[in-house]
Amino acid sequence: MADQVEESSVPRESILDKIKEKIHDDSSSSSSSDEESEKPKPSDPPPKPKIWRIFGRQEPVHKVLGGGKPADLLLWKDKKLSAGILGSVTAIWLLFEVLGYHLLTFICHALILCLAVLFVWSNASAFINKSPPRIPEVSIPEDLIVKIALSIRYEINRGFRSLREIATGHSLQKFLIVIGCFWVMSIIGSSCSFLTLVYVDFLMMFTIPYLYDKYEDKVDPLAEKATIELKKHYATFDEKVLSKIPKGAGKDKKH
Repeated sequence: MADQVEESSVPRESILDKIKEKIHDDSSSSSSSDEESEKPKPSDPPPKPKIWRIFGRQEPVHKVLGGGKPADLLLWKDKKLSAGILGSVTAIWLLFEVLGYHLLTFICHALILCLAVLFVWSNASAFINKSPPRIPEVSIPEDLIVKIALSIRYEINRGFRSLREIATGHSLQKFLIVIGCFWVMSIIGSSCSFLTLVYVDFLMMFTIPYLYDKYEDKVDPLAEKATIELKKHYATFDEKVLSKIPKGAGKDKKH
């Protein structure tokens, strides 16, 4: 009987030991999981600082220029086409400005040459066994002219409204900016011809956007510093000069 009691107590004790070990393992695993959960999680990376861009733009230069083929031309995406257009404009400028060729003379000579070639070709096609030239009918659509005229009319009216607003004395800052622009334009106009001015504008259109798009990370910090300095100088000028100028009576009126 004593042997049977000892044999029956042995498995009971082994079962109890296994249960205790399992409870101990569960408690240790739960405590380790709690410790892991209590560990501070790595914080999210700080947001990147906002980069200052010229004119406060947030979009790429290509999109700012309107996208499509015009932006591709100005940014030299199609180098052959951009170089061809710039070369043609340069040749026209050299022809009229440097060589002194007159526009009316150039148009007349070009028309004489084209008409002579087409006339001779049309009459000589029967003798040389070649088909006569196919001259397309050129017709300017009325809708295109109307759209262009409406666009020009809208821009002119907007310019007149801006000038009227400035002339009524509502904004001294705009007044000084416009006067300064007109003064600079008068100096440039007295030193070069209108054709040269147009050519320089065209040249700037094909160079400045391309160079800025290529080196914008270097240009924007310099432009930011220049803008800050200009604002400081303007604030000083406004405090010492502009603020002492009496405002017009039109500002007190409600529109």
